[in-house]
Amino acid sequence: MKKTLSLLAAAAVAAACTCPSLTKSGLDPEKFVSENGTALYTLTNTNGMEVCITNYGGRIVSVMVPDRDGKFRDVVLGYDNISDYMNTDNNFGAAIGRYANRINQGRIVIDGTEYQLPQNNYGHCLHGGPEGWFSKVFKAEQPDGRTLRLTLDSPDGEAGFPGNVKAAVTYTLSDDNSLRIDYTAETDKATVINMTNHSYFNLSGNPAVPATDHIMYINADSFTPVDSTFMTTGEIVPVAGTPMDFTVPKEIGRDIDADYIQLKNGLGYDHNWVLNTAGNDSEVAASLYSPASGILLEVLTNEPGIQVYTGNFLDGSLTGKKGIAYGHRASVCLETQHYPDTPNKPEWPSALLRPGEKYHSICTFRFSVK
Repeated sequence: MKKTLSLLAAAAVAAACTCPSLTKSGLDPEKFVSENGTALYTLTNTNGMEVCITNYGGRIVSVMVPDRDGKFRDVVLGYDNISDYMNTDNNFGAAIGRYANRINQGRIVIDGTEYQLPQNNYGHCLHGGPEGWFSKVFKAEQPDGRTLRLTLDSPDGEAGFPGNVKAAVTYTLSDDNSLRIDYTAETDKATVINMTNHSYFNLSGNPAVPATDHIMYINADSFTPVDSTFMTTGEIVPVAGTPMDFTVPKEIGRDIDADYIQLKNGLGYDHNWVLNTAGNDSEVAASLYSPASGILLEVLTNEPGIQVYTGNFLDGSLTGKKGIAYGHRASVCLETQHYPDTPNKPEWPSALLRPGEKYHSICTFRFSVK
């Protein structure tokens, strides 16, 4: 009789447990809940692809896609809990704003008024400063299992930027294994907006191994050189005859340590390429391929540029999902954007947003195998 009662009690406890199941990528959603209102959201499609996103910084936490053998692999770097995201200053998977990349000395002038922004990187403003949108908790709405809409109200003067800005990031997963990201923003005062996603890709699914064996293509005949502080010089230079030429796909590691001043300045690839796509988001702007897994990533965008960063500052000091330490060049970032420091280079495509206008940036990550 006592044994029967014990079994019944155990069953009652089990029935009362509300512990969520793990995601396909092995994440525990409970580890992403905090008193700040953070949570983990999951998108899936009919092919079994899964994308997990937290509303803390609009970060893509995991992307599970099939390899050439049909085995699902997580192809982005990140953490398995919200605490690690909040207590480190990296941008794994984040929605970057107000201004992605660097602004020279954190200084902009709009309609004759000068604004001083945070100087958090070699004297420049990087990714909106140390408290950019990657550190904000977005309001989340998930209308269905394939869509997540995140919204943020950024007050006038936040990080020195003018204007009350209402921003939104919408993630949509489709059945062709594409993850589309739509960024929108409106302002009540002239300001600058340049948003992007900062996912660190390793398409082998094993970030313990450098991504320098990946084959990369960039649909760009020119790029914007940088100085030793990673700031664009204002030049636009042809890639032909240089290690910056990816118009024919090649292994990232082939030239990354070449005796070339731009690779020395960038400590590898950390540059903006001037895309040939002319804002056509149906044309491939760049692609990345892992010979180890057979996974191909194509990037499509309406933006004029793409920043490629090859994880040059990763040094093994950060331990991510599954306890893997992220070593030197363990990943590749493909950040669709306006060019760095555009507000101070009027000859480049403008990032200015005025009242009554709507900012709309599109980035699609399309996955397949070959």
